[in-house]
Amino acid sequence: MLNSLALIFLGGLAAGSLFRRLRLPPLLGMLLFGILIGPSMFHLVDGSVLEISSELRRIALVIILLRAGLALDLSQLKKVGRPALLMCFVPACCEIAATVCFAPMLLQITRLEAAILGAVIAAVSPAVVVPRMLQLMEEKRGTDKSIPQLIMAGASVDDVFVIVLFTSFTGLAQGQSVSAFSFLQIPVSIVCGIAAGILLGGILGKLFAGMNDLRPEAAVLILLSASFALLGLEDALKGILPLSGLLGVMCMGIILLRSHKAKAVMLSQKFSGLWVGAEILLFVLVGTSVDAQYAVKAGFSAVALILIVAVFRMGGVFLCLLKTQLDARERLFCAIAYLPKATVQAAIGGLPLSMGLPCGPIVLTCAVISILVTAPLGAFGVDHTAKRLLKQEK
Repeated sequence: MLNSLALIFLGGLAAGSLFRRLRLPPLLGMLLFGILIGPSMFHLVDGSVLEISSELRRIALVIILLRAGLALDLSQLKKVGRPALLMCFVPACCEIAATVCFAPMLLQITRLEAAILGAVIAAVSPAVVVPRMLQLMEEKRGTDKSIPQLIMAGASVDDVFVIVLFTSFTGLAQGQSVSAFSFLQIPVSIVCGIAAGILLGGILGKLFAGMNDLRPEAAVLILLSASFALLGLEDALKGILPLSGLLGVMCMGIILLRSHKAKAVMLSQKFSGLWVGAEILLFVLVGTSVDAQYAVKAGFSAVALILIVAVFRMGGVFLCLLKTQLDARERLFCAIAYLPKATVQAAIGGLPLSMGLPCGPIVLTCAVISILVTAPLGAFGVDHTAKRLLKQEK
């Protein structure tokens, strides 16, 4: 295991640095390196690491969402208002609807199977989007209209919405009945996640206020432990009460920023340092979960579908931003920033196959291709258009 972790960190760091010098997104280098050392290629990663891969990826997501929460000012988010709420579900719905329309023609699958596929590929990746929005906030680019905050908040809730839809669609495919209660899980999961995050953030805020001599490193450990407890609570309540642990993690950071701004800024800097290693771990492990053979077999049809539905997703973003103060260039940037897919697709792309559903292989294939196409495309788009499309606040 230790040799595999050394390979992941050193190789991922080298691959990211190489792609940065080539003026390409470092995450693309990490993804490709993960594919090379993964089971579908040279199989250089120990099985014990692959077995806990999903948990390691969740730890990386916790770090980036904590960092996001500690930098997300509620007063700035309130200025955005209605579009922030719409961005949580409208673009994903547009992409799923487009998949249901076009996938049966391109991939010869049923409408229900197309809905399952749409739910898998519709989730935006916070791991790709959030670090870039945080960087824009540090540069004060687009912050006069709270554009990074809008994208960051929407991307974090979007995943909850899509995963609940995926669960409902796969239940239908397995012959289960889907009631109104199934879809009620979406708002319940969001509300419970927010409530848990607010409660825990308030408790930690009082704890930190009463411990002035608490070392920053100890505060980081406490925050991480509380976050892991939230995810554990989500797992324990599965089937009883839906709760979004990752959303709770971000809300916990938001509450700490509101009550202890100076300490939150300091903690955010600490998590920025942790993200250097977590980013490598996340994207290399996403790469190891990719089956290159499936991607090669899919061919033109799957790539065409991913590109077509991405256009509809961008259209959904433009719908959300109607009657806002954003100009055409800023709206285009928001649409580009909402393209990247990675973590959710790696996590649930193989589930239909493991369930024995006939659409399992094609869903996994399209999930793989959506990562390989949209993650670098979206990251490259954000990195190379931000200075041209967004104004820097003075």
